[in-house]
Amino acid sequence: MSKPIVAIVGRPNVGKSTLFNALAGENISIVKDTPGVTRDRIYADVTWLDHSFTLIDTGGIEPDSSDIILSQMREQAQIAIDTADVILFLTDVRQGLVDADSKVADMLRRSRKPVVLAVNKVDSFQKFMGDVYEFYNLGIGDPVPVSAASRLGLGDMLDEVVKYFPEGNSEEEEDERPRIAIVGKPNVGKSSIINKLIGENRVIVSNIAGTTRDAIDTEVRRNGRDYIFIDTAGLRRKNKIKEELERYSIIRTVTAVERADVVILVIDAKEGVTEQDAKIAGIAHERGKGIIIAVNKWDAIEKNDKTVYEYTNKIRTILSYMPYAEITFISAVTGQRLPKLFELIDMVIQNQNLRIATGVLNEIMTEAVALQQPPSDKGKRLKLFYITQVAVKPPTFVIFVNDKELMHFSYTRYLENKIRDAFGFRGTALKFLIRERKGEQ
Repeated sequence: MSKPIVAIVGRPNVGKSTLFNALAGENISIVKDTPGVTRDRIYADVTWLDHSFTLIDTGGIEPDSSDIILSQMREQAQIAIDTADVILFLTDVRQGLVDADSKVADMLRRSRKPVVLAVNKVDSFQKFMGDVYEFYNLGIGDPVPVSAASRLGLGDMLDEVVKYFPEGNSEEEEDERPRIAIVGKPNVGKSSIINKLIGENRVIVSNIAGTTRDAIDTEVRRNGRDYIFIDTAGLRRKNKIKEELERYSIIRTVTAVERADVVILVIDAKEGVTEQDAKIAGIAHERGKGIIIAVNKWDAIEKNDKTVYEYTNKIRTILSYMPYAEITFISAVTGQRLPKLFELIDMVIQNQNLRIATGVLNEIMTEAVALQQPPSDKGKRLKLFYITQVAVKPPTFVIFVNDKELMHFSYTRYLENKIRDAFGFRGTALKFLIRERKGEQ
C-alpha cells in the first residue's frame, strides 16, 4: 500500500522549511542523496510512532507584492489539495492572523481534505498561548502551537496528522492489479503513449479514490490481465517561473511514483537524458520501484547500426546508479515497439516479486566471499555470517555481519552484482539491510 502524503502549506517566512527540516532530520532516515536527485529536497520519508508517510514542502519562491504572495499561496494550496492526503497548514504567531491566511483557509475548507492547523514560532507556551487562540477564527479546527526552530510541540502536531491516515486500507491491499506510472518531463509524449496503449480498451476514465486531479488512473486489459496506468501528463500550471514549474511537476511525480509498482520514465530521443529526467529517475530508484526507460520519438532520429548501442551507453553513463533499468526505444506516433512495453512490464513485475531460497543465497554469498575477500580496517576484517530475503517489491535482503562499519558500500554492490548474475532481477532495484549479529566478532 502506498504511503500517505502530507503537504506543508503556508505564507513565506512562517517557517515551512524549518519545520520540514526538523521533521526530515530528526524522526527519519533519509536515504543518502542519490546522484541525480535534487539536493534542494522537497520531499522526505518520515516515520512517526508506527506510521510512515511522505512529507512534501510546497514552499518555493518568495514574491514581493502581497497580490503575488496571495496567488502564490493559492497555487501552493491547490497543489497540496491535489496531491496530499493530509494538509499541514502553517501560520506564524508573531505576525498574527493575516488576510492571506484566511483566503487559503477558505480554499482548504472547501477541498474537504483533512487539515491540521499549526501555529509556528510559539517558543514559550506561557507567553504566546493568548495569541494562538486568534487562529480559531480561521474555522479549520484547533490550532496546534509549535516551534519548528526549538522543536516544541512537534509530537502533538504529528499525533493530529496521523489521526487522518487510513487504517490499513483493505480495498487497496486487495487490489492486485499492477500500477504503472508514466512519468517524465512535460511534452515528451506521455499522453500519446497512454492513448496508444489504451487504444479501444479504455475501460475506466475516472478518478479512482485517492487519485489527484492531475494524475488520472486508467484501467487497461490486455491478454486477460488488468493494469492500472497512472497518467501524470496533466501538468496544467500557468505559472511561468521555470523552477516553480519543475518543482510542481516533481511533487506530482513523487505522488505518482509512490503509488506505482513500475515506473516508465519517458525520455525525448532528440533531447537525451536531461537533468530533470535524472531527478525523476532518482525518485523512482530511491523508492525501490521497477523501472523502464522508454526513449520516445525514436522514429525522428537518424540511425545507423551503432545508434542504439551508443544511445544505450549514454543513458547507462548518466544514470549509472541504476544499471538494472530496462531500456526500450519507442515511437508513440508510429506505435513502434509499444506492445513490447507490456512484455517488459510483466517481466519487471515478476522480478519485483521474485523470492530466492535462503540456502541458495548463502551459497552465492559464500562463493562471492571466496572470490573476493571482505574489506578490513585497522586489522579487523569484515565477516559475513548469513543472508536472507525478507521482502519483495523491491526484493529486500538482510545480511548479518560482525561489524556494520566494515561493510563498505562497494562490497554490498559486489554482492548485489553476484545475486543479479545468478537471478537477473532485471528492471528492479534490490535493497540490502546490514545487521550486526551480537556476540560474534
